[in-house]
Amino acid sequence: MQSFKYVAAVALILAAASARAGRIEDIKARGYVRIGVSLGGEPVGFRNAANEPVGYDVDVAKALAARLGVPVRFSDVSSDARISMLMSKQLDLVVANVSITPQRARVVDFSIPYNQAGLRVIAQKSAHVKTLADLNGKRVVVGRGTTADAFLKKSAPQAVIVYTDNFAPDGVLLLQQKRVDAGVEDSSLLDYLASKNGELETLPAMYGNTPIGIAMAKGDPALLKFVNGFVADYVRSGAYASNYKKWWGAKAAAPVLAPQAQ
Repeated sequence: MQSFKYVAAVALILAAASARAGRIEDIKARGYVRIGVSLGGEPVGFRNAANEPVGYDVDVAKALAARLGVPVRFSDVSSDARISMLMSKQLDLVVANVSITPQRARVVDFSIPYNQAGLRVIAQKSAHVKTLADLNGKRVVVGRGTTADAFLKKSAPQAVIVYTDNFAPDGVLLLQQKRVDAGVEDSSLLDYLASKNGELETLPAMYGNTPIGIAMAKGDPALLKFVNGFVADYVRSGAYASNYKKWWGAKAAAPVLAPQAQ
């Protein structure tokens, strides 16, 4: 009987230790970290001529993996699936231009911001879109379930919404092929797109000032603290400003992010 009690006690101790083991330990035991990125649009994330993931977010994800001390395995995620893939534990982290919103923060944890953007409108020059009201009656592409989707419904309720699961590349292609009149998305993507296409223009106004965070499933304070420490160092060290200029150009001014402690 005493032997049985001893074995049972040991089993309980091991079970408790296993339960306490967080995702950082799981990642290191696995030998790699699974990070979701969006590879549909320059310069945030895309594939180069060798079909390798590159871009601003990809650089951030690689640096985070290096900080963890393991290689990274990327998954190309859609705007509609990135949160659900975290919650279903298919991914450890998502570095995919995810806006920090109260609704999303109820279901996932976010790091302090590693980038910042607002929404902007891009339109065909031939569509003569100068104000939000001009979007009414026009075909406007947005990512399904994004902050741009909610903004467009509120700001131009009579716009003809064309949904895409991935604004980049699908929404970008619709704009390039002139199958839509306009689009609403993060300024960082649209400013870059307009600079590469003379038939498109962005409206000067920026709507909102949205922080972008690294997302992870809820329930692991140690992982959240680790990622926050990484982001704080990324901003404070100057790597943030350097990486921003790498992808948006030497003259680009990175949005101001206050360095924060862990």
